[in-house]
Amino acid sequence: MILKVIGIAVISLAITFGIALGLIASQRPTDLSDTEGGLDFTRLVAGTADPLPLLSVPLRDGFAAQVRYLPGPEGAPLLVLVHGSGWDGGQFDAITPELAEVAEVIAPDLRGHGARPGRRGDVDYIGQFEDDLADLIAAFAKPDQRVVMAGHSSGGGLVIRFAGGNYGKMIDEAILLAPFVQYDAPTTRPNSGGWARPLTRRIIGLSMLNAARIHALDHLTAIQFAMPDEVLNGPEGHRATTAYSWRLNQSFAPRRDWGSDIAALPPFLLVVGTEDEAFVADAFVPTFAEHTDRGKYLLVEGKSHLDVVSSPQAINAIKAMLTDG
Repeated sequence: MILKVIGIAVISLAITFGIALGLIASQRPTDLSDTEGGLDFTRLVAGTADPLPLLSVPLRDGFAAQVRYLPGPEGAPLLVLVHGSGWDGGQFDAITPELAEVAEVIAPDLRGHGARPGRRGDVDYIGQFEDDLADLIAAFAKPDQRVVMAGHSSGGGLVIRFAGGNYGKMIDEAILLAPFVQYDAPTTRPNSGGWARPLTRRIIGLSMLNAARIHALDHLTAIQFAMPDEVLNGPEGHRATTAYSWRLNQSFAPRRDWGSDIAALPPFLLVVGTEDEAFVADAFVPTFAEHTDRGKYLLVEGKSHLDVVSSPQAINAIKAMLTDG
């Protein structure tokens, strides 16, 4: 009887494993150069301010994180800026000097991104971004200094994930700029408005393997981004990241129980433009308010997903939060 049960279990596992591998093999990355829609990164890159100098900061595994740093006034909070998908911490170059009037500011290139990515579009394991951000806070934060973490798009999703994880107590407030929640959250448009191409069958297969604690294929590409050719072929194209592995993509978003991660947020400010192409602006307040009452919300009239970051309304609201708490 025992042998029969074991045999059935082995057969079931083999079938599940076979289905998972079949799903993974059935879908591969494709050329997205002719994809319509997406986000206008050409304006973001064309409007880049003079680049800020980079510091090389060693993390726990020896990886040298590239970090932009401005000191800020005496006694100011530490502001950690987390960039969105596809680009790097230079996304904030235009606004960092103004924010440094009221805060000590760091803006890292997350590993897998930027001009010195390590392995572009990949990390070593799910959750490594949280370890990296915790290391950076430990490297820069002074004793008893207030710590505020801000993120845009997927970076905002990472802030939410960080709050709900092992290091959540390291941050005192959060700033969410058009944050990604999850693909099936009420705030998300299909495929983020054409910016993202998830390899759905491959994701399902990798999810099945991960449920069985099999991580050997976590390095495979799980999502691609429709970065404009003008950016990829331009002088800053070497900074773009157009695809993520399964483990990086999982690390860059709230967990599947995203409501629990939202509920774990400290007091936060959420800013989104009414013309956001990737997300449904009006859905943020009811979606977040269902899980927490710690939020303040600002909808910026006429601003798109990328433009909202540098809007005067967003900058003024961020500075007010950093000043007043």
